[in-house]
Amino acid sequence: MTALTLSTAAAPGLRADAIVIGVAKGAKGPVVAPGAETVDKAYDGRLAGVLETLGASGAEGEVTKLPAPAGFKTPLVVAVGLGAEPDKDSGFAPEALRKAAGAAARTLAGAKKAAFALPLTDSADAGAIGEGALLGAYSFDAYKENGKDPKAKNGKAPLAEVSLLGGKPRDKAYKAAVERATAVAEELNRARDLINTPPNDLNPEAFAAVAEAAAKEHGIKVQVLDVKALEKGGYGGILGVGVGSAAGPRLVKLSYTSSKAKKHLAFVGKGITYDSGGISLKPAGHNETMKCDMSGAAAVFAAVVSAARLGLEVNVTGWLALAENMPSGTATRPGDVLHMYSGKTVEVLNTDAEGRLVLADALWAASAEKPDAIVDVATLTGAMMLALGNRTFGIMANDDAFRSAVHEAAEEVGEPAWPMPLPEHLRKGMDSPTADIANMGERMGGGLVAGLFLREFVGEGITWAHLDIAGPAFNEGGPFGYTPKGGTGTAVRTLVRLAELTAAGDLG
Repeated sequence: MTALTLSTAAAPGLRADAIVIGVAKGAKGPVVAPGAETVDKAYDGRLAGVLETLGASGAEGEVTKLPAPAGFKTPLVVAVGLGAEPDKDSGFAPEALRKAAGAAARTLAGAKKAAFALPLTDSADAGAIGEGALLGAYSFDAYKENGKDPKAKNGKAPLAEVSLLGGKPRDKAYKAAVERATAVAEELNRARDLINTPPNDLNPEAFAAVAEAAAKEHGIKVQVLDVKALEKGGYGGILGVGVGSAAGPRLVKLSYTSSKAKKHLAFVGKGITYDSGGISLKPAGHNETMKCDMSGAAAVFAAVVSAARLGLEVNVTGWLALAENMPSGTATRPGDVLHMYSGKTVEVLNTDAEGRLVLADALWAASAEKPDAIVDVATLTGAMMLALGNRTFGIMANDDAFRSAVHEAAEEVGEPAWPMPLPEHLRKGMDSPTADIANMGERMGGGLVAGLFLREFVGEGITWAHLDIAGPAFNEGGPFGYTPKGGTGTAVRTLVRLAELTAAGDLG
């Protein structure tokens, strides 16, 4: 993991592999951003012109490299675009700083140390830059021959150290911002590792073992229900999905408690470690990335551990509904009826609508503890991707105010999201002549239908929100900002922010 430090050193005398500065897109060309004054001075105030000659415009994510000026102990200057120049009375938005820091850190793979001289006016800026850099430096090389060995012939290790110039190492607010950025980024990157791990190495049992180890390390109470315990408890949804696989399902409960907590949040994550579609087999071209179908459980896991590491004054319970959805002679068939943990029966019309089945059992289990709110996270429907694209997740809820609060939290931390409705007329499409409800309804509005199904398994009077992260959970395109190719860790920061707001009494 990349180290994050604060520094009061002057840029010219700092020993590092590179110094990172910001460039904004001004009305008449690139503008050197605050924080890079000493660097600009060393270029006789002509740095903006030099950058423009090299083709830089200040556009978001743009990276331009140039030799450091004479007298600097750092050999390289990396200028990263911040986007449009802000008004004089306002600074750069936290997300602009995060993205710029992430792009720079990714560019500097293989370097031992980089000094970041981006605009930094307070501890919030330090947190944003630090978080972006730590997330941007991420790489997943566990299965490559060279691994992360920087001495390997073709390998490049992630940037080893990020030093934030202009930081205040002795200031409590700055130290807290760096500690928070480090904790959240490390856990989010662990979620990315889980998402990227091949399904032959990450089945439900293996995922549960990772959760158990982390819980022990951070003082989190953990309970793992194996197949026998699930059968004894009547968890028909989780068992129905996992019955076709040689790797049995698990339900993992992670409980972080604070002696000063006044509120209790429950997070529920879909953890399908591989989704073939079951008997309703996915067509060719739709299987290759299905190791990511446990992204919701990874996000919940990371959020609970983050809450523990930050010592938040709120009780947080995480439920990881883990199963592998495979076709076999023992697999659930279309037309089968499952007896759910809640007591309801579900007619399975499509075994590829499996995520809602494991979530339903976990939601009912979470409801039994009467938390103040439940948030579930799932790569649930392709319909949500059609509606919102690959970078935005949908938010549904049984309470409009809570849905708005979740949306605001997501936007605050830089995770694009959009509130979606739960139209009552779509519920009728899930009526079954055989069971209490079917796991499929109308094709149009399928993401909303899935939300309505889940609502049936939330305890009466409990505030609940559903995050469908099918689009942004796995990036099949090129990296951008602080987002890598592959698993992204989407929703971790939203959940952590919800826990922080709840601890502070600012969320209901």
